[in-house]
Amino acid sequence: MFLLLALLQQIDSTVPVERGQRLEVSTYAGEIAVKTWNRNAVRVVADPDSRATVEIDRSATVVTVRTQRRRGGPSMVDLQITAPAWMALDLSGVYTDVTVVGARGPIAVETVQGEVSVEGGDGLVSLQSVHGSVSLRGAKGSLEVHSVNEDVSVTGSSGEVTAETVNGSVTLSKVDGTSVTATSVNGDLDYDGPIRDGGRYTFSTHNGDITLSVAEASNASVSVSTFNGEFESSFPVTLTETRKGKRFSFRLGTGSAQVTLESFQGTIQLVRPGAARSARDEDHDEDWE
Repeated sequence: MFLLLALLQQIDSTVPVERGQRLEVSTYAGEIAVKTWNRNAVRVVADPDSRATVEIDRSATVVTVRTQRRRGGPSMVDLQITAPAWMALDLSGVYTDVTVVGARGPIAVETVQGEVSVEGGDGLVSLQSVHGSVSLRGAKGSLEVHSVNEDVSVTGSSGEVTAETVNGSVTLSKVDGTSVTATSVNGDLDYDGPIRDGGRYTFSTHNGDITLSVAEASNASVSVSTFNGEFESSFPVTLTETRKGKRFSFRLGTGSAQVTLESFQGTIQLVRPGAARSARDEDHDEDWE
């Protein structure tokens, strides 16, 4: 089945879908906002101006929604989309903010200058922005969040987590990961979640601080490289190996998990669960005083 809409007036169109189909949305500028419902259908609401059209294509495997420039310069189109929770999402834009709420399938988002905010996702979830913050909440699976010039965060999620930015901070809160990698060049890294037996946890920043929440019953082999920074711990640790240039390691419990902490100029802190959140709350209160 094939459906094409190229309208200059307001669009409010609903097309039926079947399990196995995915949704692809592409626009140049504006907003893509996706929410979910329990119907096996995709609803698209938009109000394009005279310089743009909105096209909706439906095939056996994919429903495609895209905006096309009709004449003149670039136009801005806001797309309000409702889709089944199970449907895989592939969303992209240039000057585009993207929000997703309630999805329960794989999600891919890519934008150049726009913020990305996603609640939900199951399986492969990949979120990317160059000049915008990226946040993910309530997801599980293989999770990847990337920005270049803004902060990234993952909250209340589980699985394998990769969070990267260059000029922002990384905040991982209530994350239950068997493999966690967080990197930044000029930002802080904050991890609040369990250290699972057999897991691998890598945190690396050049000019930022690292704060790692560690429960007393954790089993981990920890390698620390501080270079020009400092190391602090809320509980005593016994060093098992020291090397030149503020490199050392120690073991917690059986040492089952592998934890690597690297910061060239920042402070590396090990804190008890909840302490990192308390510190953030105090900083937030001070900012408002």
